[in-house]
This record gives sequence, C-alpha cells and structure tokens, in this order.
Amino acid sequence: MLEIHDEYTKHHSQNVANIAQMIAEEMNFSQKAIVQIYYAGLVHDIGKALVPIEIINKKVKLTVAEYEIVKDHPLNAYKALVNTEALNYIANIVLQHHERWDGMGYPNGIMGKDIYLESRILAIADSYDAMTSDRPYRSAFSTQVAIEEIRNNAGTQFDPDIAIIAIEKVFNYL
Repeated sequence: MLEIHDEYTKHHSQNVANIAQMIAEEMNFSQKAIVQIYYAGLVHDIGKALVPIEIINKKVKLTVAEYEIVKDHPLNAYKALVNTEALNYIANIVLQHHERWDGMGYPNGIMGKDIYLESRILAIADSYDAMTSDRPYRSAFSTQVAIEEIRNNAGTQFDPDIAIIAIEKVFNYL
C-alpha cells in the first residue's frame, strides 16, 4: 500500500529492515527478536500513507504545519498495527522510532532507555538510510558523511552504545 503512495518508501523500508536486522545480529538478539525488528523496519513508515504525497515529495523545506503532519506518521502506523495481536509489539517499536536519546524526539518526547531498544536501533538504521539516499529535497550523502553524522549525534539523537556498534560492525561494511 505504501509503495503505491510513495516509491521511495518501499526501498527505504526494505533497507531499514535489513540494516536493523544486521545491528540486532551484532547485538546478539534472539532469532525471534531479529525477526521482529526486521518486520518493524518493513512497516516503520506505513503511517506515511496518510501524509499527502505533495508533502512527502516537497523539494523545499516543509512549513511548520506540514512538518506536524509528517510527525504524525509513527502514531498513524501504531494505530494501524496495534489492534492485531501478532503485531502489537511491533506497533510499539514503530511508534517510538523517531524518539531521541535526549528526549527531543516525537511523538512522546521520551528519552534514553525508556525508548524500546529495538526503536533505538530503528532510529539509527532509518537515519543512515535516509542520509545515504537521494531525497526530493537533496542528493544522497556519502557513507562516510552519514557515519560521521551518526557519530556526532551519538548521545543526543542516538543511543551511543548502539551507534558505536552500527558504525564499527555494520556501516563500514555496507
């Protein structure tokens, strides 16, 4: 459904799922947890199906009102997933994928270890793929620039321990 709405998001979601899986494997997650984070990566942006395509593909900076609409996508995804028992835990992971280590994220402004571990992994995988992909409003960053951005934001935007694992064990080999 989301692929029909936005071609970029299909590839992005697959990339995020793969990267999140690799990080989880490096962190020695159980096989069940690895599968859960993989599926959470696949559906983490499903809430964007409710964001108008003109906003998603806008080539200039979003207005405050447009950004507020985009910021609803984790909650929209959560609402779409939470009522299916098999997807309940994944819904919670998806809900928190834009929360930040320092509490400045959305939708709930939670911080640190109050954020699901899997959501902290998705945040890094999501950011890395977004930075290394062409977007309507900018060209892709190099792998090295993306790694430096994650390194520079470890401890503020990102869980510093997961950032180190991602940088040292995953991103340098992609």
